[in-house]
Amino acid sequence: PGTDRRFRVDAPFDPAGDQPKAIEQLAAHDVNALRRQLGLSREALREAIELIHSLDPHPGSQIANTTPQYIVPDVFVRKERGVWRVRLNPDVAPRLRINPLYSGMVKRADRSEDNTFLRDNLQEARWFIKSLQSRNETLLKVATAIVEHQRAFLDYGEEAMKPLVLRDIADELEMHESTISRVTTEKYMHTPRGIFEFKYFFSSHVATTEGGECSATAIRAMVKKLIDQEDRAKPLSDHKIAGILVERGIHVARRTVAKYRESMAIPPSSERKRLI
Repeated sequence: PGTDRRFRVDAPFDPAGDQPKAIEQLAAHDVNALRRQLGLSREALREAIELIHSLDPHPGSQIANTTPQYIVPDVFVRKERGVWRVRLNPDVAPRLRINPLYSGMVKRADRSEDNTFLRDNLQEARWFIKSLQSRNETLLKVATAIVEHQRAFLDYGEEAMKPLVLRDIADELEMHESTISRVTTEKYMHTPRGIFEFKYFFSSHVATTEGGECSATAIRAMVKKLIDQEDRAKPLSDHKIAGILVERGIHVARRTVAKYRESMAIPPSSERKRLI
């Protein structure tokens, strides 16, 4: 009882052991109770916790028979001579044309069945190409408008993301909002910061004390940055994070911070606390 029971990596698991509360104490980050319960020194407990953190809670996922899903961007965004440029991906927006051999076979005065078949299909092909060109033009216009609004994000990152809604782009391009919604769904943009779905660039806003607006995406980035830089022994609560943002002129409620934190799959402060 007076000596430490050293932690052994190869020790067998005993489900009927005499430490039924250890898991609960570990989850509650109760270091002192864990040491008393297990009779371990601080160093031995630290080693045990580090081992637990190194384990994969979903080992079966490593052998899961899943097919990788690859994303092919619809547009490429590059900065050229200080200006952000948008170009369609030629692999998903190829230039099509009518084969002149077949268009030349159509005789206007010939009403034979073969000629009628060729003429009808030629008309459908031209309509298809025109529709595809219109679709590509709309896609390029929308992507260019998004990039114009979100240049700060491309230059500086998520914390510089501007508030933007579908209606803003629709009004600017004189299109219906449903058209913008359709064009931005499952369409992807390749940028120097990564590949993003068009809809990623749209977010609601929060008013600032200076009369400006801050996007929800920017606030989420700020929350994540604060948590990444926090003292692991004294993690920031949602209330504390909200207070820091208020000091920066961004008024958000504690529940809003909690919502953003949960959307990023970040646990609450009680679960982020480092035991040792």
